[in-house]
Amino acid sequence: MNKSILRVTRLSVFIAIMLLMYFTPLGLIRIPPINLTLYCIPVLTGVLFLGLQDGLILGLCFGLLSTLGAFTSPSASVALLMSAKPYSPFLVIIMSIVPRLLIPTVAYFVQKALARKDKISLVVSAAAGSLTNTVFYLGSMVCFFLLCGLDNSAILAGIFGITGLGACCEAILNAVVVPPIVLALRHAGKKFVGR
Repeated sequence: MNKSILRVTRLSVFIAIMLLMYFTPLGLIRIPPINLTLYCIPVLTGVLFLGLQDGLILGLCFGLLSTLGAFTSPSASVALLMSAKPYSPFLVIIMSIVPRLLIPTVAYFVQKALARKDKISLVVSAAAGSLTNTVFYLGSMVCFFLLCGLDNSAILAGIFGITGLGACCEAILNAVVVPPIVLALRHAGKKFVGR
């Protein structure tokens, strides 16, 4: 099979999975009092299996879906930021996209730095990518609240409370789920190419 066709096919499957997660309840696990988002799984799996370029495309896809969600069904904190004038919609777009582009970037370079210990590098890079998303998303939200003159005490309390717990759980979930998927895809890819 032509390499470019194979690449587009693989990338399309990952994007389809992300769309399925977004438009169905599959993208979120509700375990009161926390909600675990699963959107990082295809991004992290994609970058660790397909490479940085395709990982960035998947990160952008995640960011665009997040932006769509921010404008169609925003959380209370995003709705408050959206109400601030005059640049708040632009800030919400930045907050939705930039952290998602950092997920594959951080995961890729962490994995490269630890490449000699392949299984360990997959675990660490998956956790690092997941934490990157949380830290930069919430960090940019706090900064933008300050920039717009909004009270960010509720967000800060959330970061050190339920959100912090959720971030740790998401990092653990990604560290457990992503490596076996990547290893299985690599194994299947070698068999497929060997035919």
